[in-house]
Amino acid sequence: MNKYTGLLSFIFGIILTVFVFLSWRSCNKKDEAALVNQDYYLITNQIQKMNKMVVLEQDFSSFQTHKSSAASIAGFDILPREMVLYTTAKAQVSYDLKRMKIDVDTVNKKVIINELPQPEIKIFPDVKIHFMDDYAVNRFKQSDINSIMESAKKNMAKSVNQEQLKQESKKQLKENLNEIFVLAKALHYSIEDKTNTFPSTEL
Repeated sequence: MNKYTGLLSFIFGIILTVFVFLSWRSCNKKDEAALVNQDYYLITNQIQKMNKMVVLEQDFSSFQTHKSSAASIAGFDILPREMVLYTTAKAQVSYDLKRMKIDVDTVNKKVIINELPQPEIKIFPDVKIHFMDDYAVNRFKQSDINSIMESAKKNMAKSVNQEQLKQESKKQLKENLNEIFVLAKALHYSIEDKTNTFPSTEL
């Protein structure tokens, strides 16, 4: 009887030890899973808050001159008229970051950029008459003034170097993304850019 009692006690002890070990490991796994889920939520929640972001604004200005005459005889202008326009433009480059496609790899602790939105460039030209000289018999009509001013706006918009704006906005986008990913980096996540827009060392 004592022999069987001791054996049962030994088996019961093993079972209890295994049960305690499995319970402990299960709790640890739950804690790890909770931490992983928490990381995923924190990072994705921050990214989901991103909206359209203006990363660059630049102002441009120039003078444009318009000259015409009532007629030209032997190379001489008859009743010449002149208008000098002061033209300005504000250029904006923005990125709709809601279109950025990102995966969060919680196993390997990586934030993977799969797709970046294309830059959106908007140009807002404006024009004012700086100087106007005409004659009573060869006045600028209001329709002429409107047409000349509209043409000046178009010329101003065309003069903005959009390729240069894209390159400069790319630098600013990188800085802004680094600020967005501060939380991910604090959680020891690395940033991987699969679009090859930025060198891996820059993010």
